[in-house]
Amino acid sequence: MVSSSGRIPDRVGFVALIFAAILYLCSGSRRGLSYASMRQLEDVQLSLAGANGAPFPGHILVTGGAGFIGSHATLRLLEDGYAVTIVDNYSRGNRGAVEALRKLAPKNKLRVVDGDLGVQKDLERAFGKHKVDAVIHFAAIAYVGESVAQPLAYYRNVTVNTVGLLEAMRRHDVRKLVYSSTCATYGNPDELPITEQTPTVPINPYGKSKLYAEDAIRDFAVANKDFDAAILRYFNVFGSDPRGRLGEYPRPELRAMGRISGACFDAALGNIPELVVMGTDFPTRDGTCVRDYVHVTDLVDAHLAVLGHVANPPLLYNVGTGKGVTVREFVDACKRVTGVDVTVREQRESRPGDYAEVYADVGKIRDELGWEARYVDLEESLGHAWAWRIANRAGY
Repeated sequence: MVSSSGRIPDRVGFVALIFAAILYLCSGSRRGLSYASMRQLEDVQLSLAGANGAPFPGHILVTGGAGFIGSHATLRLLEDGYAVTIVDNYSRGNRGAVEALRKLAPKNKLRVVDGDLGVQKDLERAFGKHKVDAVIHFAAIAYVGESVAQPLAYYRNVTVNTVGLLEAMRRHDVRKLVYSSTCATYGNPDELPITEQTPTVPINPYGKSKLYAEDAIRDFAVANKDFDAAILRYFNVFGSDPRGRLGEYPRPELRAMGRISGACFDAALGNIPELVVMGTDFPTRDGTCVRDYVHVTDLVDAHLAVLGHVANPPLLYNVGTGKGVTVREFVDACKRVTGVDVTVREQRESRPGDYAEVYADVGKIRDELGWEARYVDLEESLGHAWAWRIANRAGY
């Protein structure tokens, strides 16, 4: 029932809200029955030995391993023979990704702790059972607009939790860290492309919280000469596993803040009526913002490349393709890949905290580590993500 103003009367709306909540909780319970017990996954006795006579590369703690990037990184680590412990509180991650990883993991090579980095006892559970050789720290909330509206949440989740993680690493004598940072630390640069020497002038709390976390890592390294680290500032991540084993599927309540590729796919699948492009008066070639879109597989490759080269002082690398793409160009490519002429509504006003143009100079990581992006064809990369969404319309 809809009133003449188009609003649901309060009483009916309240009943509908309660009914929807019950359905959500019930459906969540049914989904949960299909997953391996979280307790069983935490109690796994990891095998800290190489397979088939191969040397054992190590045991890696992956924070945020249920997330889009973290799950792809975990899969690659497992493929390379590592043992992996994931710690994730699923505030942004996906239990379905963990279930997919469980099915793909070699026996006794994956352990999962349902825990929060902001809770010390959860950190103790993550570190306490098996000796950890290195940490790859992905866990963070990461939406620019949300950070403007909820800045303290970002300083707590990103900066404070990184400090807590460093303290836990010190307690457990773990001396190697790869940190997942962001190009948002640069803000609106005066010159392009962005190098590692570009001044850091973040313009939103997300970028600031990441930069403060970087500073904490650097200061910790100064005080602890046996601690080695690397910081990767990467640009706009998209795509999915080229073999279709993992993808990106944020929960519905997070999609409005998510990546433009996900929004385009949702529009192509009819999940939303239109794709909204925010910001059309930037000083760029077509008025929309310019971003450097890097495939998640390439990003994972960069993490593996730097893992064996952490140092003190911590290394710093940009990770991108070196090519800027406008949002309009990205949307046009998405239409071609999906074959759907989605309805696009453009609004002049941009998201709070957005910057006009960023793309990377990746010469440093290429020259020092031999890394460069392989998936540089935008439509090919979008095709990987679209294929997974088509095969998994309801998610994991």
